[in-house]
Amino acid sequence: MKTLRVGIIGLGFIGKVHAYGYLTLPLFYEKLGVRGRITHVCTSRAETAEAGRAQLDAEVAVTDYRAITENPDIDIVNICTPNHLHKDALLSAMSHQKHIYCDKPLVVDMNEAREVLAALPSYRSTAQMTLQCRYFPPVMRAKQLIDEGFVGKVLEFRAVYLHAGSANPHAPLRWKLSAEAGGGVINDLASHVLDLMHHLLGDYADITACTHIAYPERPNAADPTRMVKVDAEDCVMMLVRMADGSLGHIEATKIATGAEDEIRFEIHGDKGALRFNSMEPHFLEAFDATAAAAPIGGMQGWTRIATGQRYPAPASAFPGPKFSLGWIRVHAACLANFLQAVERGERGSPGLDQGVYIQYVMEQVRQANQSGCRVECRSRHEVLAGQ
Repeated sequence: MKTLRVGIIGLGFIGKVHAYGYLTLPLFYEKLGVRGRITHVCTSRAETAEAGRAQLDAEVAVTDYRAITENPDIDIVNICTPNHLHKDALLSAMSHQKHIYCDKPLVVDMNEAREVLAALPSYRSTAQMTLQCRYFPPVMRAKQLIDEGFVGKVLEFRAVYLHAGSANPHAPLRWKLSAEAGGGVINDLASHVLDLMHHLLGDYADITACTHIAYPERPNAADPTRMVKVDAEDCVMMLVRMADGSLGHIEATKIATGAEDEIRFEIHGDKGALRFNSMEPHFLEAFDATAAAAPIGGMQGWTRIATGQRYPAPASAFPGPKFSLGWIRVHAACLANFLQAVERGERGSPGLDQGVYIQYVMEQVRQANQSGCRVECRSRHEVLAGQ
């Protein structure tokens, strides 16, 4: 098994999730031809970088991302910083032809995304976005069924990503609630669900949207006695029309009291329907509208497909297909897909180009919210062609 040297930039919560993937992947994918070993850790402060280096048994702790992106000894640049710090590290890593694994969203806005898009033609290595919701086994099975025509013509759908962390008015203002840092639920949660529905159903045609800030002020994270203004949305609701003509409702929120980390969708077609809830990740539910409805209901009804941990090869049997799935295992599957692409010399999926397209869709969501009007969307091909 070939070992690639990884430099991880940012080691907060999501950085540790990515690090877990590198550390455990040989257990989940025994026959994977490559593995990543974290050798360099970069954070904003020397003391946290050194603590991360020791925790991961890495070799080097740094505070300048260029010590990773410009380092000839580094094979993979893994970007896990706050959103507003993505662009410079991305462009540097691209210019030095590093393999790149970048957490979502790609950058903070479409202006920055255009800079990444302009750099793509000269970029020859493998890059992938961490849009791991594609790698739930029920989602993978749903994609297969849709492509096989199980649901037929899609008529309507709904998809949500629900959190409750901002429902508490006393929750302090951290970077994910700061527009300056690229925060807000459009970047944080809607990026996932917009990519997921695009992955399953295709391009967006037009969008109507409305956002909401639950509490105009929150306690300062460093000094809770001081209140500061909130300038990034807690909730976004969208009515979307897809290129195939189907209508859908998409919601991303951090003020859904009682929710934890719940992403779910329902897709209704003229031949069947599918639904999934990440809080029950073992199952995809399917309804076959072509089944006989008589006598007394015949064989119609919802079927719970036990996808479990039935990942395709080269995934190993560990821990076993029957065991319930964990959120962090989905991250490992996303990382494994990236490393397989590196091994084969292929582009990652979803790649940086998909990151650009989703950034564009999020920009249209913001425009729809600001204008109060329906906003049309260009096709993915047109966006990537710079049209």
